[in-house]
Amino acid sequence: MSILITGGARSGKSTFAEKLTMTLAARAVYIATGQAFDQEMEERIALHQLQRSESDYSWETIEEPLHLASLLDGLSGGRTVLVDCLTLWLSNLLLSVEKDKNRQEIIEREISLLEQSVMSFNGNLIMVTNEVGNGIVPEYSLGRLYRDLAGRMNQRLARQCNQVFLVTAGIPIELKTREYIL
Repeated sequence: MSILITGGARSGKSTFAEKLTMTLAARAVYIATGQAFDQEMEERIALHQLQRSESDYSWETIEEPLHLASLLDGLSGGRTVLVDCLTLWLSNLLLSVEKDKNRQEIIEREISLLEQSVMSFNGNLIMVTNEVGNGIVPEYSLGRLYRDLAGRMNQRLARQCNQVFLVTAGIPIELKTREYIL
């Protein structure tokens, strides 16, 4: 089963994703995509690591900022995996090819590989992502490209998932069962 969890910043997505994961299996792999580029992010990552280690749940943490699709391909086989978070992964990718004139095509290819990995994953796969298109239009072209790529990625992955949750103010709502199809 594949599940996508989306929402705004500090909406409660990760907390909900972790609790949901714990209901699906006695242990899980936690794929962390964040990278510590400054002290604040180092502290944030350390806090998340501490929270997982102090919980009564068996987490195996793997830090993977770029090669998510190939990692998921290797983790199939009935495992339960939580990926937090896809938009950080996308940001990492975009920054890694920022100067490349074909950056959009490179990232679209990586999103396609991720989509294939999600479709073929054999186990429980829970993925956290952000809704980034609800605010103002970014001032810079890189920000607009990121917003557009994130929106398209979220749509593509939502189509492949069995369930999609929107979390707002800490309240998760399942969306796929409420989908209005024309």
